[in-house]
Amino acid sequence: MNPETIRGILLLVLSVAGSFACFTFVQRFFAPPSEERSPISDISDMEGKETSVFAKLEGSKSFWDKLDLFFAKQLGMEKKLEETYMLLGRPASTDPLKMLHLKLIFGAGIPVAAYALTQSPFTLVFAPIGFMLPDGLMYSGRIRNRQEDIIRNFPTFVDLGALMIESGLDYMTAFDRIVKIAPVKTGLELEIERTINEVQMGYSRRDALRHLSQRTGLQEVRSFVGLIIQSDELGTSLVDLLRNYSADMRFRRLNRAEKLAAQASTKMLIPLFIFIFPTVFILMLAPMIMDLVTGGAMPF
Repeated sequence: MNPETIRGILLLVLSVAGSFACFTFVQRFFAPPSEERSPISDISDMEGKETSVFAKLEGSKSFWDKLDLFFAKQLGMEKKLEETYMLLGRPASTDPLKMLHLKLIFGAGIPVAAYALTQSPFTLVFAPIGFMLPDGLMYSGRIRNRQEDIIRNFPTFVDLGALMIESGLDYMTAFDRIVKIAPVKTGLELEIERTINEVQMGYSRRDALRHLSQRTGLQEVRSFVGLIIQSDELGTSLVDLLRNYSADMRFRRLNRAEKLAAQASTKMLIPLFIFIFPTVFILMLAPMIMDLVTGGAMPF
């Protein structure tokens, strides 16, 4: 290898490292200030760390484990990756460590490929883009599809829960009955089943319900959990709260559908102007243009 090639490779490595350093600085600079933590939240954090993939790397003598932990801490991605993994439903095909590896591969591979094609040092700007690319291409869509699957049958689940509670069942027993009689277990039934299992394992009902809202990441589920906790604390009728909440969810879904229908006419203008109108103009004007061309070329 000639000195120019070696110099180019070193420049590329330094550019990628500097790009990641700038990305880390900007991310930490604009991060919100840490709030004061209560003892209860500290205990919940300690419980989460026991199952955290990165917490298991602490004290490991493996060089690769230390390297993974270094990147996770320096980039401040520990909590973010754990949260993304939780919102994905904790699939068995991946884990936060594999997600970090994929982001590092994209973050380093895209600048290297761009430099090999352009030989330009400005390819360092692709390092943060490649690092964030898996979030936009893979994880965001999967999380959105999972949340849509959960919320699709949520009003019906709330109605069934209110009906069974009104018949005399406890709300946890009612939720367990709904999960058992469900012909097909969607994402909602799987999450409710996981919540019931947590209660059976010794978690308090309040903690298990809060874990449910954290795993789904949906405002509707957080409000639903808040209603149940409020009913337990104040002794109010849970049946009336659930029925009113279900009616409110259906009303908001109807309003959202009407809003999307109103926006459809405006969005249709884009394909009309790009594809349909030019084709219509070509079909209308092509015979006239051909007549003019052939008529002007014909001898008298």
